[in-house]
Parts: sequence; C-alpha cells; structure tokens
Amino acid sequence: MTSAPEAPLPGRLDLLRLTVPAILVGVGCGLSLLGLSLLAELLEDLVWDDLPDAVGVDPDRWWWMVVVLTTTGLLVGLVVRFAPGRAGPDPASAELVAAPLPGLAVPGLALALVLMLAGGVSLGPENPIMLVNGSLTVIIGMRLLPRVAVPAWLSWSVAGTIGAMFGTPVAAALMLTEAQIGDPRVPLWNRLFAPLVAAASGSATMLALSDMDLRLEIPGYDGFRLGDVGWAVAVALLTALLGLAASYVISPLHRVFRSIRNPVVMLTVGGFVLGWLGALGGPETLFKGLEEMKTVSADIADYSNGDLVLMVVVKLAALLVAAASGFRGGRIFPAVFVGVVAGWAVVGFVDSVPPAVAVSAGVLGITIAATRSGWLSLFLAATVVPDIELLPVLLIATLAVWLVVAGRHELRADPIPEPIGS
Repeated sequence: MTSAPEAPLPGRLDLLRLTVPAILVGVGCGLSLLGLSLLAELLEDLVWDDLPDAVGVDPDRWWWMVVVLTTTGLLVGLVVRFAPGRAGPDPASAELVAAPLPGLAVPGLALALVLMLAGGVSLGPENPIMLVNGSLTVIIGMRLLPRVAVPAWLSWSVAGTIGAMFGTPVAAALMLTEAQIGDPRVPLWNRLFAPLVAAASGSATMLALSDMDLRLEIPGYDGFRLGDVGWAVAVALLTALLGLAASYVISPLHRVFRSIRNPVVMLTVGGFVLGWLGALGGPETLFKGLEEMKTVSADIADYSNGDLVLMVVVKLAALLVAAASGFRGGRIFPAVFVGVVAGWAVVGFVDSVPPAVAVSAGVLGITIAATRSGWLSLFLAATVVPDIELLPVLLIATLAVWLVVAGRHELRADPIPEPIGS
C-alpha cells in the first residue's frame, strides 16, 4: 500500500517572493473599496443633502424616500439590462466568493454598486466589491505573473478585500482558516502567508485613508456573570431565528421578482417597495446600516421599544426585497444592523440584560444564520462590542446557535437557471 506523495513545501524565499505581489493586491483592493465608497458618498450627499436643500425639501419625508429609491431601482435596472455582463451574476443566489468576471463586465457591476450604495438600498458592498476586486486581480495578475495560479490571485483578493472591509486582517485569517484554502498537505501558515500579507495591506490602506470603525457607543461590560450566558444564548437564538425565517422567505420572494422578466421593471418595482419600507421604518432603516446602527446606539433613549421592533422588521424586509429584486449588494452589513437593534430592543423590554451582552449576541445570532460562518460572526460580534471578557459568553452562544442553524436553509435564494428576458 503506497501513501500519498507529500506536497512540496514552499521555502522562505518562495514565500518572500509572493510578498510584493500580495502587498500590491491588498493595497489595490483597499483603494478600490475606498474609491467606490467615496464615489457613492459623493452621490449620496448630492441626492440626500444638496438636492433637497436646493429645492427646499426635507429628505426624511416619505415621498422623497419613495422617489429616490424608485429612481435608484430604475437606474440600476438600466445598468443590469444594458451593461456588458449585466452587472454580474444574480446577487440573491450568489455566494460571498464567486468566479471572476470578464473584464468588460466589471464597470457595470461597479456602477450598479455605487448607485445602490448612494440610493439608500438596504444592502452592503461586500458581494459586489469582492467580485470587482477578484476579477481585476485575476485579470491583471495573470498578465503580469502568469506563473501564479488563478486560485492564488483570487485568495489574495478575497483576503485583501475582507481586510479592507472590516479594517483588520483578523477577519480574513478566520474566514480563510474556515475555508481551508490550498493544499491541505501544506502547513496552514504556509498557505495563509500570502493571503494574510494581502489582508494586512488592505486593512492598513483602509485605516490610513479612512475613518472606518465598527465599534458602538455601548455602556461598558461589568464582567462575567453566569446569567449573562443565558441571556447571550437567548438573544443569539432569537436573532438567529429571525435570520432563519428570512432564509425561508428569500427564495419565494426571489421567484416572484424574477417572474417580472424585464430587469428594468423588476428593479424599479423593487426600489418602489424599498421606498415605502423606508417611509414606514424611518431613515435609520435605509442604506447598509453601519452608520445607522451607530446613530441608534448613540441616541437609544430617543427610541421606544416599538420603534426598535419596527426597525428590525422593516430592515429585515428591506434586506429581502433588495436582494430578491436584483440590487447588487451583500447581506452581511444590514444583518448586523438588525442584530444590533434587536439587541437594544431586548434591553428595552428587559432592562436587567447588560446592553453589551444583548447587542453583541444579537449580531452573533443573525450573522451565523445569514453567513454560516461561525468565525466571521464571532469576529463581528466582538468588533461591534470590543470587550475581551465577552468572548467566553459569545463562544457558548455561538455553539448554541450552530446547533439550531446547522443543515438549515441559508440566507441565499435558490438559483433560477432561466435568464431574465430582454
């Protein structure tokens, strides 16, 4: 009986040779995310601040939300209909990491992403920016260094983009470890070396050039108490069940929207529905949710329990409508918003629950249900409420939630093979 041949181990020089291209990939991914985000912010300021001021309109009025989001749907629909590559694959059924696009399809996806972010749609940038960066990295990398394989370029891009999005390479390390990239016969840290160089470069670029920060203003945690474990498990299970409920709704809703054969009409209808949801839930339920969850947390005394519950329901509904109707965006960041606000709602109903426990557990539960990534969910919960004493509590809650969500439907629509008609 013969044993499998051992994989050749990359030496120190081999790893060092990969450092420079990995750094360039990480910096490029960070600059790409930053550039598209800045474009979206400029357009957002124009649409939600400058234009209403010029015409004397309150941008928080219900009809302005409906008009802006309906128009956003129309514009994104035109991009999807007429841009080469139709602005990438169907986002409702796409995974976080997808196969690279042809070069001609990248500009359309980038434009759809900018319009979506600026228009107030309840999705984040994660799926489109991963695809934009991955496609550009593979195209440029294979031209300059064709001896480096496509999977290597793609893993560097994924790591660099994750590092930039979350402002730390730790998230990339956790996700890549979970994904088991590369040849399993090669030691883990040899496989992670170049991707982590890219992740560190991407996060350093973002931190140097922007003021991104996921931390919330929450009263400090007083320290571990046995009862905190029970509350963390209960809140995490609550938001995980919300995520599971959404996961069973997204596929039927996706089929309803896809029955509208024309993408321009489909996205315009989606934008119209999102506008009315925004009018119902208020301006806090618009956009990807990161700044909005900070606003809610900083001004939590201004919101009643009913307000918080309404925001949870509306934001989750908006996430589903936005994804199912074809807007190019990701589901992680709006899910984090839902978890944060749900945590605050629990505190509002049961004031003996420590806010740090409720909010972090709320984020943990719904992100596990949405992503099926325990490491990423634990990282996000610990980043939103950064207190090391919470880690044992959150880890126990992670295991409890995993028992519930394992084998269940993900927060991703079942693929529909038929293309949208022209």
